[in-house]
Amino acid sequence: MLRVEGLSKAFPAVQALAGVSLRFESGEVHGLIGENGAGKSTMMRILAGIERPDEGSMTLAGEPYAPAGVREAMRRGVAMIHQELNLVGDLSIAENVLLGREPRRAGWLRRRSMIEESRRWLEEVGCALDPRRELRELSVAEQQLVEIAKALSQRARVLIMDEPTAVLSERETSALFGLIRRLRADGVAVIYISHLLPEVRTLCDRISVLRDGRLVAETTAADAEPSRLASLMVGRELRDVHPPRRVVPDAPPRLRLRDLEVADRVHGVSLEVRPGEILGLAGLVGSGRTELAESVVGLRRLARGSVEVDGVPRRFASPRAALAAGVAYVSEDRKGRGVVLGMNCRENLTLATLDRYGWAFPRVGEERRSFARWRDAMGIRAPEGEASIRTLSGGNQQKVAVAKWLDARPRVLLLDEPTRGVDVGAKREIYRLIASLAEQGLACLVISSELPELLGLCHRIAVLRQGRLAGVLDAEAATEESLVHLAMGVGETPSDRESRDRGSTAA
Repeated sequence: MLRVEGLSKAFPAVQALAGVSLRFESGEVHGLIGENGAGKSTMMRILAGIERPDEGSMTLAGEPYAPAGVREAMRRGVAMIHQELNLVGDLSIAENVLLGREPRRAGWLRRRSMIEESRRWLEEVGCALDPRRELRELSVAEQQLVEIAKALSQRARVLIMDEPTAVLSERETSALFGLIRRLRADGVAVIYISHLLPEVRTLCDRISVLRDGRLVAETTAADAEPSRLASLMVGRELRDVHPPRRVVPDAPPRLRLRDLEVADRVHGVSLEVRPGEILGLAGLVGSGRTELAESVVGLRRLARGSVEVDGVPRRFASPRAALAAGVAYVSEDRKGRGVVLGMNCRENLTLATLDRYGWAFPRVGEERRSFARWRDAMGIRAPEGEASIRTLSGGNQQKVAVAKWLDARPRVLLLDEPTRGVDVGAKREIYRLIASLAEQGLACLVISSELPELLGLCHRIAVLRQGRLAGVLDAEAATEESLVHLAMGVGETPSDRESRDRGSTAA
């Protein structure tokens, strides 16, 4: 269906692709994996008409293919689901799904037809949202489902999926996999990018591995063990992805939430996090996890309840006020709240701590030294602090977003999907950094849709269901099954109950 020959692309100081040749067959799910900065997203942007290659050629169904832009790529049957959401917040869901392809009669929009058609595509991805709702009202996970529905509505022959499940729950991921298999049966060529290696192995027919802009391996899913794929991605063997779990000191809670209430989202949630503890927060999409974290730092109005930091009651009006009290929040919305794409890496890193570097006339030398320190600590792939953050891969942008708040030296750290879109090697670095911060006395709250991540990293895991606390489990005794039981409200086994009681006693 689609073939690329000798594809190369360079950006300032970065060779993103170097002579890559690949073929993507109709009726096949082709996995494309690699570390952040390996060239995956650059290749997909070229296929989707967003970028043009410096060298190389492409053919689509045997015909020369060199799209001048996204519209031409869509017309030829190539659609892309972006890792960074490509939607318009001021428009409705229906207007986003059919943007640029709205049904018209005599020049007038047929709004009823638009709503009905968009509802059909939303149902295809298992999404029951009202198409008339404004997009900005939705969570990041709900927006991701809209992005998928938008791509499907184009009836593509080649569908590119860049980290489509990064913010989806297990139930939504399962529904998406069923949809992908139906597309494969219909003859669509699906190109699937993901850092979740077991997921890639389960779903894909063939898997190609990129490293430093070059194709280093191609294999079938049956011959690809996750450990071997990880080693191919990073060029070395990876061991012990999760750091050893250290004992939490017996100390008063550093962060205490009492009966938190956020209108229609969170209902009477109480939690405690001690110095040196990593508390995980699990739950299905829409369970209130992000809304809870945002209410703590002042991004959402707290209707009722109290927040205490080291025993002192707090009610923050903004994230800046929270940061002044030692509470930092890393948002799941990297593009909207994590980084500023119009700035360089150095400016992004020090954005939350400008008072330390000088407001009106920042001390650029100090900023550069700070960026170099965090670049080394977190393995950020950027040639220098002056490089535009727009040129970095999504995973490296995520690392800068995390480092920005760590540079503020907080006492409480709230991380919402901290490894979203990050490769296995970078995940290992971030896990070890979080564990090191906890060892230094930080209280860490980690929100994640990846249950293995929570089980491997955290001391305890709290589960939200429909805005309420369903239970708190001791991570060492918990299982993915027990977490899903609580998240979905199904029955629990005696061992699950014992684990939950142990976690609640620790609370």
